[in-house]
Amino acid sequence: MSDAPMSDAPMSDAPMSDVGPISSPTPELLPAGADGVLVRFALSPDPVAMAAAQGFERALEEAPLAGVIEVAPALVSLLLRFDPVQMRRADLIATLRPMAERAAREAGHLPDPIRRWQIPAAFGGENGPELAPIARALGLNETTAVEQISKADLRVLAIGFFPGQPYLGLLPERWNLPRLPELVPSVPAGAVVVAVRQIVLFGAASATGWRQVARAHFRCFDPARTEPMPLRAGDAIRFVPVSAGELAALDTPDGMGGARLEHLA
Repeated sequence: MSDAPMSDAPMSDAPMSDVGPISSPTPELLPAGADGVLVRFALSPDPVAMAAAQGFERALEEAPLAGVIEVAPALVSLLLRFDPVQMRRADLIATLRPMAERAAREAGHLPDPIRRWQIPAAFGGENGPELAPIARALGLNETTAVEQISKADLRVLAIGFFPGQPYLGLLPERWNLPRLPELVPSVPAGAVVVAVRQIVLFGAASATGWRQVARAHFRCFDPARTEPMPLRAGDAIRFVPVSAGELAALDTPDGMGGARLEHLA
């Protein structure tokens, strides 16, 4: 399997500043099960490796490979599943290797997004009980903390744990916060939670060790919709602060919660 998040923590709790950046990620191409190839650019959540993974995914979208039936991106890797009737694993690896090496060489920054979501969210209070203690820990007032989140250049880094659920990043360095020492028994669907410079927008009620700062009524998975999982890896995300009353009015049957999608290219 890929290194997509399998718990509510996408990677380790080690601060990213302690992980250390890598200037030139070296991709590994590894067999995965009977019909898979894992393309991995790092073992830790390094921003350059994230950029390489997203650039590689973009290249696969622009030039799909015959015989590849699924591409599942994670933070710093992608899992490709292929049809063994149409191709051999060794041939697929030979085709993928120069593409992965090029993505690694060109990974100076995340690829420019082609889509941007604006998602309304109510911060603080009952909708974000951890906002106030986080702001105090960072030496900020709550207004400034919300501004830093809502103005951050967030991208969908990976989707996992629940169907359609995004891991977003990266927040400024000062937001390199550890998870809580104990699990919160439950946060609601739409909870906006933070840790290790990342944000997760929960797709369903769940226990978590992440810190809830806000809530949205955007549902990242709804099997009744034409497109059940609207978010894609690489999408840009902006949270739009709204009041608790405004948020309540956005709890609509379509599950979009007032979210707006802008096409940038």
